[in-house]
Amino acid sequence: MIILIPIPLYGWFFINLLGFIGLVLPLYSWSLEHKRFEEKYGKEKGEKITQIFGVISSIFFFTFWIGIWISPQPIFIIPIFQKIYLIIPIINLKIYLIHIIFSLPLIIIGSWIPFKALKSMSAKVAETHKPERIIDDGVYSYLRHPQYLGGILAHIGISILFSALYSFIITPLIILIIYIEIKKEEKELIKEFGGEYENYKKHVSMFIPFKKK
Repeated sequence: MIILIPIPLYGWFFINLLGFIGLVLPLYSWSLEHKRFEEKYGKEKGEKITQIFGVISSIFFFTFWIGIWISPQPIFIIPIFQKIYLIIPIINLKIYLIHIIFSLPLIIIGSWIPFKALKSMSAKVAETHKPERIIDDGVYSYLRHPQYLGGILAHIGISILFSALYSFIITPLIILIIYIEIKKEEKELIKEFGGEYENYKKHVSMFIPFKKK
């Protein structure tokens, strides 16, 4: 006998969070392990397997992250200009003017940085997670992982825009998850590019956009 238990209203938030951690992290990790799958299944089949993992992990990544932002959850309000807000009628969502003021710069910068990063690499690399060379020009000459920095800024901005309390509170956890992904990614990049990537790491920061001496 199957008993269907209604998911509590805030449960959707935690389902998306668990999906983000439990599905995205392993799938993304497997998408990076090009050498392991190529050695086990051959170059052509190994590339296809990691490409499939890359596509699926990207879909889940954005699906669960958006779910974290828009899931029902407690709200917070910055205590300035609380009486000035917009209402989105279909979902009855209040967006406070002060939240727009604080969030828009973060969302714009957080979107612009990955856009600039995408111009330095190809859409195929973004999808398959397999660069043919070390990308060290454009925004990549200032930080090694611009797409992740942009994602963190956008996450904070969107959480503020939607007054999403749980989403805002878990920002340190999101940063930790991204940091784990970065360490795995860089481990695989060192396997593929060796000392060339090690040298790149010495001269370019992970998150803070400046060149090391």
